[in-house]
Amino acid sequence: MIRHHIPKAKEGAYYALPFEVPSGVGSVTVSYEYPAKGRGAMRDLRPSNTVDLGLCNEKGEFLGWSGSAHKSITVGAHRSSPGYLTCPVNAGTWRILIGAYHIEENGVDVTYTIAFTKQEPRWYFGDLHMHSTASDGVFSPWELGARAQKAGLDFIAVADHNNYAENLPLPFVPGVTFIPAVEWTHYKGHMNFFGVAAPFRNSFIANSEAEMRALIADARAMGAAVSVNHPKCPFCPYLWGDDTAFDLMEVWNGPFTPRNARAVTWWHSLLCAGRRIPIVGGSDFHKPGMLVRLGRPVTAVFADSPAASDLLAAVRAGHAYVTESVKGPRLELSCGDAFMGEGAAYDPEVPVAVKTDASRVTFVTDRGEKTVRPVNGEARFSEENARFVYAKTEAALFPGRLLAISNPIYFKEET
Repeated sequence: MIRHHIPKAKEGAYYALPFEVPSGVGSVTVSYEYPAKGRGAMRDLRPSNTVDLGLCNEKGEFLGWSGSAHKSITVGAHRSSPGYLTCPVNAGTWRILIGAYHIEENGVDVTYTIAFTKQEPRWYFGDLHMHSTASDGVFSPWELGARAQKAGLDFIAVADHNNYAENLPLPFVPGVTFIPAVEWTHYKGHMNFFGVAAPFRNSFIANSEAEMRALIADARAMGAAVSVNHPKCPFCPYLWGDDTAFDLMEVWNGPFTPRNARAVTWWHSLLCAGRRIPIVGGSDFHKPGMLVRLGRPVTAVFADSPAASDLLAAVRAGHAYVTESVKGPRLELSCGDAFMGEGAAYDPEVPVAVKTDASRVTFVTDRGEKTVRPVNGEARFSEENARFVYAKTEAALFPGRLLAISNPIYFKEET
C-alpha cells in the first residue's frame, strides 16, 4: 500500500510514482481511492478532487491509461483491463502514472493498493465447441465471447464448419481466451482441429481414407490437435474406418443423451485396447432457445496459464475433466504424484484419489466399476491389475446420465 499526497500546486501536472514488482508475478493490479465530493454532473459544475491513473512497466514503456474512469486496473501476461496492454510482468521498478486533474486547496491524500498474482497452474473452465455467423450460428465470435464472459467461462473454441476466416484474427474479450478451432465437417464424420488458425493447406475436401489421413497429417504438422466430435450421433456419426486419426474424443456434446453414452462406451473400449485418448466436451451451441446451451457442458482444464497454447497443452495431456457446467461437480483425479492423463505404478499403499464435491463417485477400470461415497470431499480407490481408472458421477434419479467424467490415470505395466 502506498499513501501519496498530491498538493494543490501539482494540479494540471502529470508525473510518476514508482513501486517494486517482485519476480514470479503473473499479473499486477493497481487500485486507488481518494476523497471526492459530488457525483455525475455536479462534479463538472463544482470540480472536486479528480486523479487520473495510468501505468508504465520496469522499462518505462507505456502500458495504458484509464483516467479517472476505473478505480482498479490489472495488467498481466495473458489478460489485462480494457485500455491496457497484455504483457509479461517482469521484476523491477514499475511506475503509476498520475494525472492531477483537479486538486482541492488543501491537496488530496491518495491510497494506492498494489496486488500481485503469482503465475501458478490452476483450473480453467471452457466450452470447446460452438458456432458463429461464419457458419450456421447466429452470433459473431465477439458476441459469443461476451456471452462466455457473462457465463463465467475462461476460454472458448469457436469451431465453424470448414471455415477459418474468423480465426484471422480472433476478437479480444477481457477474461476469455479464444482457442483457434475449425470443425472439419465431412459426410463421414466431424472433427475439431484445435490450435491452428488455418489448418487446411488447400481446402477441406477429402474423398478417400488416404486423402483424409493426408489432410489430418497436414493439420497435425502445423500443430493442430484433432478431436473427433459426437462420434456416435445418429445424424452425423464418425464413419471412417481409422480410429487413430484423432488425438482427442468429444464424449459429451450438448445435453447428455444416449449418443453421448455411446461415445463414452466407445472411448472406454479404446482404453481397454490400450489407447490413451484424452476426452473433452462442448456445447455445440448455435443459437438460443434450444436445448443446447452455451457452457453446457464445459471442459475443466488444469493449465499453467490461460494462454491458448497452455490450455491446449493441458487438454492434450489429459489434465482435464468434463462437467455439466461451470457449477457442475468437480473431479480432480490423482494417484500419488501422478495427475489425470498420466501414468503411475500400482502401489496398494497409494490409492487413486479424487477431490470432489459430488455425493457419490464411481471409479471405472477395465475390470469393472465401484461406487464410493466421498469423505471430507475425497474418495479413494485401489484395484490391482487394472490398466487404467477414471472417475464419473451420475444423476441420482437418472442412473447413466453423467454429471461429470474425468480423464484416466494409466497404470504402468511391469517390465
